[in-house]
Amino acid sequence: MTAQTAEPVIDTHVILRNGDKILLSQRGGPYGYGRWHAPSGKLDQGESVRFGAARELREETGVEVDPECLRLVHVVHHKQSVDVERIGMFFEATEWQGEPENREPTKCLGLAWFSVHELPEDIIEYPAAGLYGYLKSEGTLTEHGWQ
Repeated sequence: MTAQTAEPVIDTHVILRNGDKILLSQRGGPYGYGRWHAPSGKLDQGESVRFGAARELREETGVEVDPECLRLVHVVHHKQSVDVERIGMFFEATEWQGEPENREPTKCLGLAWFSVHELPEDIIEYPAAGLYGYLKSEGTLTEHGWQ
């Protein structure tokens, strides 16, 4: 019997950081409604992870970041379901242009800055795994949802 090759979805997450503050987005869609996460999205076919992360950040918040200035800070291998795996690439951005604004009001209830010392308790588990992995500096990989 031949093993099936994994086909994970690749997600990009951007931790926009200004000193001890990070920008979080409050979900407005059915997945995680009302809960928080970093600006994120799926990588499109044919784009690099840094370019995809910068694109998602721009689409969701209007903030422009040079993809080369994004620093990979954590990776999460997430088991979403029996059939779906995700690889989440978490990038830190400390230099950007523009002021964050909600560019996707049908998917996002709002944006807010939080101190890294006072994050909301209701962060969605998968992005929380990457965010806390980054903040705790306990390595660069988290496996989430695996038994």
